[in-house]
Formats: sequence, structure tokens, C-alpha cells
Amino acid sequence: MRILHTSDWHLGRSLYGRKRYDEFSAFLDWLAETIDQEQTDALLVAGDIFDTSAPSNQAQALYYQFLCRVAASTCRHVVVIGGNHDSPTFLNAPKELLRTLDVHVIGAATDHLNDEVILLRDSQNNPEALVCAVPYLRDRDIRMVEAGESIEDKERKLVAGIRNHYAKVVELAEQQRRSLAIDIPIIAMGHLFTAGGKTTDGDGVRELYVGSLAHVSAGIFPDGIDYLALGHLHVAQKVYGSEFKRYSGSPIPMGFGEARQEKSICKINFTQRVATVTLIKVPLFQHLERIHGNWQKISARILELTALKSQAWLEIIYDDSELVGNLRKNLDHAIANSPMEILRIKNNRIIDRILNRSHAAETLDELNPDDVFDRCLDSHEVPSEQRVELRKAYKTIANEL
Repeated sequence: MRILHTSDWHLGRSLYGRKRYDEFSAFLDWLAETIDQEQTDALLVAGDIFDTSAPSNQAQALYYQFLCRVAASTCRHVVVIGGNHDSPTFLNAPKELLRTLDVHVIGAATDHLNDEVILLRDSQNNPEALVCAVPYLRDRDIRMVEAGESIEDKERKLVAGIRNHYAKVVELAEQQRRSLAIDIPIIAMGHLFTAGGKTTDGDGVRELYVGSLAHVSAGIFPDGIDYLALGHLHVAQKVYGSEFKRYSGSPIPMGFGEARQEKSICKINFTQRVATVTLIKVPLFQHLERIHGNWQKISARILELTALKSQAWLEIIYDDSELVGNLRKNLDHAIANSPMEILRIKNNRIIDRILNRSHAAETLDELNPDDVFDRCLDSHEVPSEQRVELRKAYKTIANEL
């Protein structure tokens, strides 16, 4: 059996106001072609299909057109789970219709855990795999709230809830396999943050729960899983070095911090229950480049890119003790005869000089939400002994929103 594992498409995401539908469309065209070339039997999409809970009409059209195209291909099954960016209600709305195309959608934790165990059959209608399609597990899905509990109690309950959920779903899959009397693989899916997972600056990956304890360890996953297909982290990586527990990573760079990453999807070949995993490189559909340094370094790199006829989108970070006047004007002049675009300019020299006097000139573009909350604590002169609990409470509220 031949399987492809991907995740974190984030359809509809923009980059500093620049729409990226051409990139998403190019990726989905490439993925559909790859499915045909690899004679893929099943596609696993491990969450964050869309970037927001209310995707645009154009993002929706890309998703449904792709599913229809795959349904008419060699691929017999598509399994989609919801991620933390996705609206469970939106993903689940057409699930009965999509099932007629052999597209299985699990947008949120189900009332009956059997619904998260999907039996895949081959072209002769024989069982070939069981998929434990566990979506992003929200706090309310896995934890009972009790009066007076501490933050640490909540964190422990979250981890225990995730562990129990996987244990029950995998046990149901094992029971079903025993009843079938066929030794087929069990594949689990998930959308979560494992402890030690790699992230990059500006990738938009959110803390799913409050506190480091909710970065789950590989030990929460039952031994009966033959392959674990995870989503949420944008860097393609193994979980604790395991060949058979993987994040596929995002297929396109979601920000300038990911610009130098090589993007890929996972290809899994099963011979009975023995998996062989390889990576398929995803082409680069839009070159992103972050140029960081003094004016000489920045202008020299722009000159190199111009000579290469690059169509890159640029992030410029000016960082030097010398103050350059009219930085924007100089940069616009430098790229005037090229198709390149500058999406963001960050002048650290000016920012540092102003912030040494006051926070008044800071912009939201320079701060993350935690920085803004810290500014609020400073402005209200909140005592340091109260700040730890307040920050945890703030993160809880922010994650729920």
C-alpha cells in the first residue's frame, strides 16, 4: 500500500498583506500530479487545511477542486483531520457528501470514538489498513474542569486526556483488526505539539495549550501504531528520532523564517505491516528571502538577485550602528529594474534608538501578543509576584479565542 502524508496547507494565508493563492494552487496541482505519478492509494492530511476558521471563497474552491480531482485519480482514499486553525463545523459540514468520494473528514473529536477509526479497503474490497483519524483535541474535548485546580493540574489533565484518547482509539482499531483476522497496519493521525519539536521564527505555529507539560512526549502514543502522521509543526521532522512517527511539515514556507527550509511530503510504502518512509521534495513556487545586515550587505545581495532575474519576495532587516536616511527610498531604487517585491522593512537602528527612550514608537508589527501583554503589565505597574499566574491566564484566554 502506498500512502502520502502532508499537513499544514494553511490555504488562504497571506504574507504581510500579499495574497498567496497562486502558490497554493501550484502546490495542489503538483500534489495531484504526484499522487498519479506515485500511484498513491491513500492521502493523509494532518490538519490546518485552512489558515482561519472562516476561509475565503477562493481558499474553499482550491480545497474542493483538489478533492474532486483526487477522487478521479488512482488514489482510493483521502483522510482529513481538523487542526487548531480549522473550524470543526466548517470541515464537517460536507463530510457525508465527501464520503461518497471516499474522502473521510474528522473535524473534531467525535462522540463515538469508533467514528475516528476508518477502515480502508483495496480495489478488490479487501481490508488494507486502519486509520485512527484523531483531530486536534481541544481542551473541552479531553479535560473536565474542576473548581480550585491549579495551572499544573490543568496541564497534567490535558496530557492525560490526550494519552487516554489515543489509547482508546488505537484499542478500538486493534479490536477491529482482530475481528477481521487480517494483519493490516494501524496508522494514527494527530495535530499536536510534541516535546522537543522544532519550530522557526515567524512560522505562526501557536502554543496549543498553556505550559510546557502540554508538549506531549512520544510515550503517549500506543505501541500498536505502525505509522504516526502528525501535523502542526512546519518543519519536517521525526518524533524522537523515530522513522515511523513524523511531522510532514508545511508544503510552502509560511514566513520568511522558513525561507531556507526544504519542504517535503512523506511517502510511506507498506508491505503488510512493515513501513518504508521516504521524503518527496516539494518544488519552490515562490522564492522568499530575508536579507539581514548593513547597507553594503543588503545592497550587494539585491544586486546579486537582480542579476539572477529573481522574482523573490524580500524581507529587509537593516542592522547597523550607522543610521541610513531614506532607507525605503534607497531600497525601492535598488529593486526598481527587477520583478522583486519588498514585503517588509525592519530598521533595527531606528527601533533601538527610539525604544531606548520610550515604547511609544513601537508598532504591533514589531511585537508578538505576549510582548503586548507584558507592556500592559508594565503600564499598570503589576507586581512581579503576580505576573506568572497572570501570563498563564492570559495565554489560556488567547488560545481559546
